[in-house]
Amino acid sequence: MCEFCTEHGEGKKWYLQMKNYTDELLHEELSSAQKDIEGVTTRFEWYNRFWESFVMPAVGGVTKTEGEPREAPPPTELSKAQPSEDEIVAQRKITHFGQVLPIEDVEQVIDMVSSITRMPCGCRFITTGKADKRYCFGLGIDRFGILGNFPDAASSLEVLDKKEAKRIFRKYDEEGLMHSIWTSLTPHVAGLCNCDRDCGVYKSYIEKRGTPTFFRAEYICQINWDLCTGCKECMSQCQFGAQFYSSALAKVYIDSTRCFGCGVCRAACPYDAIALIPRQENPETANVWLRNTV
Repeated sequence: MCEFCTEHGEGKKWYLQMKNYTDELLHEELSSAQKDIEGVTTRFEWYNRFWESFVMPAVGGVTKTEGEPREAPPPTELSKAQPSEDEIVAQRKITHFGQVLPIEDVEQVIDMVSSITRMPCGCRFITTGKADKRYCFGLGIDRFGILGNFPDAASSLEVLDKKEAKRIFRKYDEEGLMHSIWTSLTPHVAGLCNCDRDCGVYKSYIEKRGTPTFFRAEYICQINWDLCTGCKECMSQCQFGAQFYSSALAKVYIDSTRCFGCGVCRAACPYDAIALIPRQENPETANVWLRNTV
């Protein structure tokens, strides 16, 4: 299992542990490392800043810095040594990190939480300029009182019941959007997202092969060649380039070392030839969580 399961899930899936969604975690004083990195004392402060800087620009369709000149960083900043990729990843794991989830686990999360709020996606606003793409889902935020701090956003937010939330995620699954869950100062869970190349974190990590921002899923996909007809419908859904076609065999196969275990390819297969298996059952990928390493 991923390191978050060991550290924050007692050996079980960390995102299915109710303790990682609680009010106590939201309002507790942060660790010194978290304070130093984020400059806030509680996760509640972090949430409010996140809404102000990331969600509200997408709601209003205007960046906070629009029309303002960009200042060059002071000379002291320019001369600082740049952190290594390992150092950046370690910092992100402390603050804001994600993991890919298949639809089954998304629905388990939805069943656990008290409320689901659908909102405009800040990533899509930054990458495409579109402010109406509601691919982000906040978990439990309405009961925390955060929404009341942003009355101008009311028309762009939808508090959903569990049935409707599941319907929307199923629809995104069929469209080929991979699902992910994110922390807000780990291990507190911030929300669920639906990502493709227009998502900033996907674009920087997967498309541009940048610094990792999320773990692979606890699963990998596997094709049953007895059922596969080689129609290649599933290949159009894979966001990670893990599927390949054999013309000699007229079958599709999945490179398990590239598979992130999102499972969205299954929705496109008309023959139910694709299944999820636990990542730990495949020795080749049991400890592959970021690139091709732990």
